[in-house]
Amino acid sequence: MEEFNYGYFKKSADYIQSKIGYKVDLALILGSCLGSLAEEIENPIVIDYKDIPNFLISTVESHAGKLIIGDLHGKKVVCMSGRFHYYEGYDFEQLVIPIRVFKLLGVETVILTNAAGAVNTSFKPEDIMIINDHIKLMGASPLRGPNLEEFGPRFNDMSKVYDRNLIFIAKKSAEKISLDIKEGVYYFCPGPQFETPAEIRAIRILGGDAVGMSTVTEAITASHCGIKVLGLSLITNMAAGILDQAITADEVDETATKSAMRFKELLREVLKEID
Repeated sequence: MEEFNYGYFKKSADYIQSKIGYKVDLALILGSCLGSLAEEIENPIVIDYKDIPNFLISTVESHAGKLIIGDLHGKKVVCMSGRFHYYEGYDFEQLVIPIRVFKLLGVETVILTNAAGAVNTSFKPEDIMIINDHIKLMGASPLRGPNLEEFGPRFNDMSKVYDRNLIFIAKKSAEKISLDIKEGVYYFCPGPQFETPAEIRAIRILGGDAVGMSTVTEAITASHCGIKVLGLSLITNMAAGILDQAITADEVDETATKSAMRFKELLREVLKEID
């Protein structure tokens, strides 16, 4: 595992800062096929991940692999169009990089979005779920290794990872646009294979409402850094075994693309309400 120090992350942040010249208020990380949400950013500055020192590179086809920085509904935002996953071959400890870089850019709030499978049988594809907690029972913590006090304490409380005020704002925003929004627990699985029906039954027993392969490492890192987190899952499919049909990446992408406009509408309202 690569040894990280404060200077490692500062090198990335300094490069990005040299391109923008201002403090960023909020970060937005976009999941599978939700990259079109970045199109609303005004005065955009676009930076390829590969050009940022010490950053990672997205290998997922539906992820653009770019930072888009600019103005969005009165906020200075940095948007990741495409994120990084354990299944791409990265170590859990490497997945701290984007959030720690954002912390050094001045980010105080991060909105994490993803495409997820419904474990809760009352959910349906195209629903949007506010994440109120998560379950991660496998693999290393992204915080493993020497602790960097500049970012947070050695032992970090995880009682309220998903900010209660941001959850309230998301609910009120959904009401405003007449969106029947869901709320629940996101269960992290490593991927890249989809889960088996037996795994989904176990996840349901353990309390998971939706399942996916991202978001949790980012939420853990943000919590450690003192960054407020709002998590939103777009339900793109029913999880394995609920319906008598195979799950495909095409199904996930198709539903995410179809639902992007509704997702944008919700995010627009949320951003207006965040101080």
